[in-house]
Amino acid sequence: MEKQEIEAYVKAGEIAKEIKNFARDMIKPGIKLIDVAESIDGKIFELGGEPAFPVNLSLNEVAAHYTPAPRDEKAAEGILKIDIGVAVDGYIADTAFSIDLTDDGEFKGMMELNEKILQNVTDKIHAGMEVCEVGDSVQESLENWNKNNNSKFSVIKSLSGHSLGQDSIHDGLTISNHKNENKTILDNLAFAVEPFVTTGVGDIYEGQPGGIYVLQSNAPVRDRDAREVLQFIKEAFVTRPFCLRWLVKELSDELSEGKLRFVLSVLVKQGIIYEYPMLIEKSKKPVSQFENTFVVNDGKVICTTK
Repeated sequence: MEKQEIEAYVKAGEIAKEIKNFARDMIKPGIKLIDVAESIDGKIFELGGEPAFPVNLSLNEVAAHYTPAPRDEKAAEGILKIDIGVAVDGYIADTAFSIDLTDDGEFKGMMELNEKILQNVTDKIHAGMEVCEVGDSVQESLENWNKNNNSKFSVIKSLSGHSLGQDSIHDGLTISNHKNENKTILDNLAFAVEPFVTTGVGDIYEGQPGGIYVLQSNAPVRDRDAREVLQFIKEAFVTRPFCLRWLVKELSDELSEGKLRFVLSVLVKQGIIYEYPMLIEKSKKPVSQFENTFVVNDGKVICTTK
């Protein structure tokens, strides 16, 4: 890795850490998710970064891939996952945490286990380690916790960590949260580790669209408005995911929110843009998530978001 690349990853991580503190102070039971999202978006820019993807604000059994659109009425309750991405010169810090918004601390044990799993992985990460060692650590931590606490928590096996690249959230390498045979060496790269813990069966299904989009085709578009929106998406977000509220903020002088919604629906139908579905725990049980980003280079490990 070049020096400036590492510096960008580190700066993105510093901003992400500030955003986590900002979000923790702001989020209270009943606050609208759209207000949370817009505040986080604005704070990232204020601190000198760009959102690497729309902040995921996933409630209860929804594990990932939900971001609010303008005028969304959903409010924070139960257990809320806040998954934040910050980009500096395209280099990304990806981090997440969970908040228990119940009166009785219903999800305290699940969150403590989730944080313990991530901390144990963090302690073991070193230059030259194999990807499978991450999964070994996650599974060992889970099994020890369940044995010592007579509990039955599960890790969602189909949700994994991943390598990061410039303007790329998932850069080709999957880092599983369970025992596996992946002998790929973790060196000279940036990656995220993100275990999800649940009281359910530990699997997911794809639900309704969650408001997060990504460009997936360069096919031609006939409609003039759609062409203009598509050109803006390519220039503003490159290959990074985006959302309706960002388009409304930047393009509302030219196109109404209703028109932008229509354009997105057309582009999705034509396969030019993909809208991620919400990922929902298969037995509809609550899910927690914690995540950090690591840069391993020249024998050194930096956890940029801890």
